[in-house]
Amino acid sequence: MQQILILGGGAAGLAAALAAAQTAEGRAHITVLDKNAKVGKKLLATGNGRCNLDNRDITPKRYFTSSPKALRRLLSAVDEAAPLAWFESLGLYPRTDEAGRVYPYSNQAADVLALLELHLQRHTVQLRTGCTVSTLRQSKGGYAVQFTNAEGSTESLRADAVICAMGGAAGPQFGTDGFGTRFAADCGGQMRPLYPCLTALQCVKPNKSLAGIRAKAAARLLDGDRVLAEEMGEVQFTDYGLSGICIMQLSGLLAPGRRLRDPVVELDLFPELSEIDLTRLLARHAIQTASDTLAGFWTGLLNVKLGYALWEAANMPNNRSVKQMQPLAHTAKHWRFEGLAPCGWRQAQTTGGGLALTEVEPTFQFKGCPGLYFVGETLDCAGSCGGFNLHWAFGSGLAAGRDAAKHLCSRKR
Repeated sequence: MQQILILGGGAAGLAAALAAAQTAEGRAHITVLDKNAKVGKKLLATGNGRCNLDNRDITPKRYFTSSPKALRRLLSAVDEAAPLAWFESLGLYPRTDEAGRVYPYSNQAADVLALLELHLQRHTVQLRTGCTVSTLRQSKGGYAVQFTNAEGSTESLRADAVICAMGGAAGPQFGTDGFGTRFAADCGGQMRPLYPCLTALQCVKPNKSLAGIRAKAAARLLDGDRVLAEEMGEVQFTDYGLSGICIMQLSGLLAPGRRLRDPVVELDLFPELSEIDLTRLLARHAIQTASDTLAGFWTGLLNVKLGYALWEAANMPNNRSVKQMQPLAHTAKHWRFEGLAPCGWRQAQTTGGGLALTEVEPTFQFKGCPGLYFVGETLDCAGSCGGFNLHWAFGSGLAAGRDAAKHLCSRKR
């Protein structure tokens, strides 16, 4: 019987395994090898345990890659794989929030994993955990994969097709260690430099007194005076810099290949108001509160600690006259945080960089190596927050699993 081997039991790997089993209809034996004691460990943590599995607004602009032309071609293949419709066919009932983010109706990531495991069992897909892959080589018209099994013994399996879904370097606490991308490089693929993506940002002079404070804001990433992107949302101040979804979105633009000379995050704490209107509001507020303390002045406007820090950043004097509100309004609209650096792999939600998208066919088959596929986070494609990464992971896994089974079964006939 034909053998299909999936390396990695995350979102992309489990989708690939089940899609291959559904397509083969019993004509191929399918095995998943995963390093962890249980499959789907990282999947359980997505969406804060709620599993934001897709988004209703999938477009190429929501992804970071060094190959935008190839991305459009591959993203079309992912969309055609229709991961959300596939989940619904398995029995998942989704809900969509006002931002287009799609979750299981139960809001439980564990339910998504349980549903996948149920169908994998029905299709007799073998899940082997505690297995660490070491090598892959071509063998007798297929591939031989060597690994250390759960008992600590070295074992080798031969497969007619191999789907590599071992992820990148982000989230080592979930069992990922960058082996998937190193594996792609060992296969001769052209690689893009790896970087932590969708992560908080360190600043050169963080205000540690603000740690834990959250504020609604518009966050802009600038290179010098040039605005590269703007995101709206809640900013979280930390003892090392800035966090929050809008900050994580901007971190994707700090890829090594962009060569930004002077990246700066600029916060606008009052995005609904112009600088002139904010100056007037602050002047009016000073009269209305008529407080002798700075804490009294900020009542009803900002967190007091945040107000103190903003006052200091604007170099405001202790006395507050109406004519002095313009510098404060300007700083509140253009509060700059410099010396940016992404936090490390442990905080990153996904991996930027990886195997160049130009190295794979629209089926995600590695060019020049029939039966070898790379999917999910091993590829140079990182999505924004909001279900875009799982759309890519599930969709690429579906496309690869279906193609591998289809070609093996047709070759057998």
